[in-house]
Amino acid sequence: MNDFETRLAVYYDELKWLYTELYGQTPYFQQLIDSARQFSAARKPALAALDRAREADPEWYRKSDMLGMMMYTEQFAGKLAGIEQRIPYLKELNIRYLHLMPLLKMPLEQNDGGYAVSDFRQVDDRLGTMEDLSHLADVCREQEMSICLDFIVNHTSDEHEWAIRAKKGEPAYQDRYMCYDTYDIPAQFEKTVPQVFPNTAPGNFIFCREMGKYVLSSFNPYQWDMNYKNPVVFNEMAANLLYLANVGIEIFRIDAVPYIWKELGTSCRNLPQVHTIMRMLRIIAKVVCPAVVFKGEVVMAPREVAPYFGPVDKPECDILYNVTTMVCVWNSLATRDVTLLKWQMDTMDALPPEFTFVNYVRCHDDIGWGLEEKSVEYLGFDPLEHKKFLYHFYNGEYPGSFARGALYNYDPVSQDARSCGTCASLCGIEKAIDEKDDSALALSIRRHLMIHAYIASLSGIPVIYSGDELAQLNDNHYTDDPVRAVDSRFIHRGKLDWKRAEERHDRSTVQGLVFSELQHIIRLRSENGVFHAGAHECTLDSGDRSVLAFRRVGNGQTLTAVYNFCESRKHVHPILDGRCRDLFSGREYDGSAFEIDAYQALWLLKTE
Repeated sequence: MNDFETRLAVYYDELKWLYTELYGQTPYFQQLIDSARQFSAARKPALAALDRAREADPEWYRKSDMLGMMMYTEQFAGKLAGIEQRIPYLKELNIRYLHLMPLLKMPLEQNDGGYAVSDFRQVDDRLGTMEDLSHLADVCREQEMSICLDFIVNHTSDEHEWAIRAKKGEPAYQDRYMCYDTYDIPAQFEKTVPQVFPNTAPGNFIFCREMGKYVLSSFNPYQWDMNYKNPVVFNEMAANLLYLANVGIEIFRIDAVPYIWKELGTSCRNLPQVHTIMRMLRIIAKVVCPAVVFKGEVVMAPREVAPYFGPVDKPECDILYNVTTMVCVWNSLATRDVTLLKWQMDTMDALPPEFTFVNYVRCHDDIGWGLEEKSVEYLGFDPLEHKKFLYHFYNGEYPGSFARGALYNYDPVSQDARSCGTCASLCGIEKAIDEKDDSALALSIRRHLMIHAYIASLSGIPVIYSGDELAQLNDNHYTDDPVRAVDSRFIHRGKLDWKRAEERHDRSTVQGLVFSELQHIIRLRSENGVFHAGAHECTLDSGDRSVLAFRRVGNGQTLTAVYNFCESRKHVHPILDGRCRDLFSGREYDGSAFEIDAYQALWLLKTE
């Protein structure tokens, strides 16, 4: 019995039960199995060997040396071929997985940054070819670096072959979307389904004149939601995933997971069938390409995120984004109060240790201020007023703000808005440089480094957004492009400044100081097993609301991490478990109370 048949025997009964639960008794199940068998047979030897190695080492992505970087190919290196030339740069930071933002074929202009896919098996020709992607994956694998790619499961572009054939009137392809002859059913959906972009893309349906039908398009008019009630859709998408896995993709960022199942009378979010679909995709991957892991994008309320890991014995996603912690970090910098961040950590630390999160301070997207309202109220703030404070603070409009950012998707009716900007600009580096304020610049750099040290010390996988390693500033040139000008997220999607990068080893420059300090943070993390994702973590009472402290215990080490989220020196209560040494400075601490400088990070390793 070969590897495929052995793995299939383990999961066959569960997979068939789940598939039948959704689709009933149907020949499409056997078609799914046959397709999976073919992809397994086509898996090249190097990937088959990787499958076996990772089956023997399932914790490979949870180790202390795991570090990711996310980037747009065109902004980082122009084309896929250019990334290969920059691998030595990435190795300087010990990057272990490279998240390439959407690069599959997409419409020329209206493509939502690549999230409107026109062909799941073709690279956009502006970035290269599928052969280029496969070659890059091979080269990266030789350097012990995994390629991560977005897999958009909820929708296609309206230029996808399915949509084109649907527009031509082919019923089989119209059935792959949610199409309606009249507005009666769409009107019922609109009563209960929230709008994703109420300001820029109001409503959940568009009218397609070519076929004379209304089409569900939750995100943008040119992104048509797929109909997963049709087993053909599931089978085709499973095949697309396996195709990309055979190209060499090792980590899939599963985009917009909560949206993929629709039912009248519901919000069409987080429905039980979503978990069935994710579990089936996970099983298929484990049978055909067990080296692959799933990273789920679940931008929902905190209580709605963890279920996407699935039960420990029947997992769905291997990794999830730690969205709320990211938001709480920026809240803490603005308020100089870590209470919400500490509560968020307590929530995360109560989850099973098998659950693995991606920790980050910035990404390609906006910062949505979706803090838990009850927690905000407990602190004595009105949730809406606090949200307005935050987005005005990071827009630079609030008195005393150090930030330079931009509003995103402002809704004058609800007064809701999100925030955009690079990490460096939101931390105050841009403002300090413009105003030639050396003392403010020093504090801003400390903010930038402190929050990166924080995410590097959390349980999970730290990910750096390309450019943050150089403290890259906002790029306002997007406003010169009529297509991009309406989307302020492009303010932090600028091209990497390689001239600045050439000075990354000169500590007299901002970029040199930030790059070298991040290298130091990364090296210390990789050298100490206490940062393994499975280590035990718990928060501590520092005695000051501006100071966050927590302890990690694992792999024979005990480490107390302490962070000062304000510009004043602070006094910290005795919280150390014996004598400790700060990994950053080498300074010894005897276990008594101590002082921590403005925006300082301490990694205090127990020495006795």
